[in-house]
Amino acid sequence: AMKISIFKKEEKEPPEPQYYTSATNMPTLNYKVYYMSKVEKLLYSLLAFAVGAGVGYLFYGGMGKNEFGEATTTTYVLNTVISCIVGAIAAKLFIPIRTKQIIDKRRKQLSVQFRDMLDSLNTSLGSGKNVPDSFSTVYGDMKLQYEEGAFILNELEIILSGMQNNIAIEDMLYDFGTRSGIDDIKSFADVFKISYRKGGNMKDIIRNTHAILSDKMEIKEEIETTVSASKMEQNIMLVMPILIIGMIKVMSPEFADNFTTFAGIASTTVAIALFIAAYFIGKKILDIKI
Repeated sequence: AMKISIFKKEEKEPPEPQYYTSATNMPTLNYKVYYMSKVEKLLYSLLAFAVGAGVGYLFYGGMGKNEFGEATTTTYVLNTVISCIVGAIAAKLFIPIRTKQIIDKRRKQLSVQFRDMLDSLNTSLGSGKNVPDSFSTVYGDMKLQYEEGAFILNELEIILSGMQNNIAIEDMLYDFGTRSGIDDIKSFADVFKISYRKGGNMKDIIRNTHAILSDKMEIKEEIETTVSASKMEQNIMLVMPILIIGMIKVMSPEFADNFTTFAGIASTTVAIALFIAAYFIGKKILDIKI
């Protein structure tokens, strides 16, 4: 008899795409994800592997020596195996860290560009132009301010293309806010979608949004300035153990042999784990959200 399992196998949700297609068949960027190309991933992996292998050799190299302190075949094998293992772990951990850094950097750039767009849009609306004409004017202003390929230029091109094809501006802005993954842009898109067709005062909405966004960015910059010294100290503290061990092994090889004993390996491993944990805890504390 056929047995029917009472447990449903959880289906994995497909990953979000890097690009969507707009209603006018233009590619639209999904700012919430970033997928490295094969070449990019290979280069970052090799870099992380080389650093990890070097650190692994520095901390754990030299084990398996004979009673005269001479390297044996076991020493060379252990050096190679340990370096490769630590290098592989470093490469595996670095890829998602680097990916998040790239996503955060893109979002930061987009936030600044969006604020400048609102500034120009507010000025254009204040001169008496309607919303569609204002977006056309804003695109010209942004082209003077940013280089070709800037995120905000791409988004304005999508909006202008949509307007030419009779697609509602509020729908395109809502799609932009959803793809951006930035709360401020999404909130603006939500308010714009509700207000635009119902006769809301778009000039006041855009002016207030611009003021709020500017204030938040100023606060963020002040916080970044305040904690920048602490972040620098955190990075120095992460590198210091590597420099200290390197200096000990170069200046006093006999003393450095203590690191290859069981007690030395255990102490080194615990110390590394504590430093890594302290780094991530400190990073979490210093990552202040507004």
